[in-house]
Amino acid sequence: MPLPPDRLERFARHIVLPEIGGAGQVALASAHVALVGLGGIGSPALQYLAAAGVGRLTLIDSDTVDASNLQRQTIFTERDVGHGKAVAARRWLANFDRQLDVGVSDSRLTRDNAATLLAGAALVLDGTDTFATRLAVSDACVALEVPLLSAAVGRFQGQVGAFAGHLPEQPCYRCFVGDAFDAEDCDTCAEDGMLGAMAGWTGSFAALLAVRVLVAAHSLAFARPPWGRLHVLDGLAPAMRQIRISKDPACRTCGSGD
Repeated sequence: MPLPPDRLERFARHIVLPEIGGAGQVALASAHVALVGLGGIGSPALQYLAAAGVGRLTLIDSDTVDASNLQRQTIFTERDVGHGKAVAARRWLANFDRQLDVGVSDSRLTRDNAATLLAGAALVLDGTDTFATRLAVSDACVALEVPLLSAAVGRFQGQVGAFAGHLPEQPCYRCFVGDAFDAEDCDTCAEDGMLGAMAGWTGSFAALLAVRVLVAAHSLAFARPPWGRLHVLDGLAPAMRQIRISKDPACRTCGSGD
């Protein structure tokens, strides 16, 4: 389906890139991405996915905007304090690009509702801050056969992992962290602190990987998505390194374990 003239102009800088081109931009316009968590990672990721022209976005977050969020959660303003993040994010998108199809949920994602909330997405980007939620998202993605980008950030370090545990040779997020973290036991940035720009780097890098995944079928340069790789971003050095994650044959979600 060709893009109308106004969309061609809007995304001209993408279309002239051989790695994306017209076919890649159409793929982005047809894509459905679910974002779980609209905080420090989800905010910049949402901005760049919307700017890239991802046509359908599902926003999932049960939290409300707090004044302390404004240091790093870039889609919110003082007027949003006290309001739900999902609704405030949809308002930002309405001002940014009215042609995007946006769905929101202010329900807390759990093991019981994860599959329902994520159904229909071509890609899930998780920026939540507890292992229990991340594992619930990952397990649902494997069951739904949907790839996952799982991102986390704290202090001066971020990480973004690319997982496709539904594929025979690829790990899921549970292969990476194991079963010991199903409880709500993550450290929080309120306790440890966080450089705001570090969240921005992590979120925008997650959006970059998302674009690569979504146009992979139309791009020789991006034809091999980075499944099973954890990208570690170091804001103090600054530097980035990559870690290869192996599939765990005994994983209870994507392996032969149960």
